[in-house]
Amino acid sequence: MKYICLGYMNEEVWATLSESERNTFMDECFSYDKELRENGHFAGGEGLQEARNAATLKWQSGKVSVTDGPFVESKEQIGGIMILEATDLNHAIRLLSKHPSLRLGRGSSSWEIRPAVDLTAFMEESNRRRS
Repeated sequence: MKYICLGYMNEEVWATLSESERNTFMDECFSYDKELRENGHFAGGEGLQEARNAATLKWQSGKVSVTDGPFVESKEQIGGIMILEATDLNHAIRLLSKHPSLRLGRGSSSWEIRPAVDLTAFMEESNRRRS
């Protein structure tokens, strides 16, 4: 089963790290990602640019409203996503618990794990209705 993992980080803490600390951090993360990939658990993922480069879309007053920046105002922003292949939620938790990113700067990093929804049946039914 696929699990979508949303990685949150505090950009202010990232900015306080030295180049050496950032390099060590990234090396450890990429090393663990490689281990996940080699064991068939890494199904995809991407890092994200800073939250200041985001746009948030909402439906308001009968039209799309676009706001610069992330949806929520908080210190932690989504820094990346990862898609894991795991047997169940506990397995996904065990896999992600070992990710070095959790050790970034005094608890300033976290992961949210959600099971992916298989939309195949919904898409097939929608295709039948639209045919």
